[in-house]
Amino acid sequence: MEEKRVRPQDRWNAKAGLISKSYKLQREIVEQFAEACEAAGVSQAAQLTRMMKAFIEEQKKQ
Repeated sequence: MEEKRVRPQDRWNAKAGLISKSYKLQREIVEQFAEACEAAGVSQAAQLTRMMKAFIEEQKKQ
């Protein structure tokens, strides 16, 4: 049986604590979000992280 090789990128992601998530969203919203991020000069991942952190903090206050 062949042993599965671990890619260097996978090792780096694990060390940095990064994971990949998949969500099903409406295409129109995803495209608009991508355009808005590009216009603002921010990455989609960075903006999603900011929004998630803000939501977490908001929920902690309730």
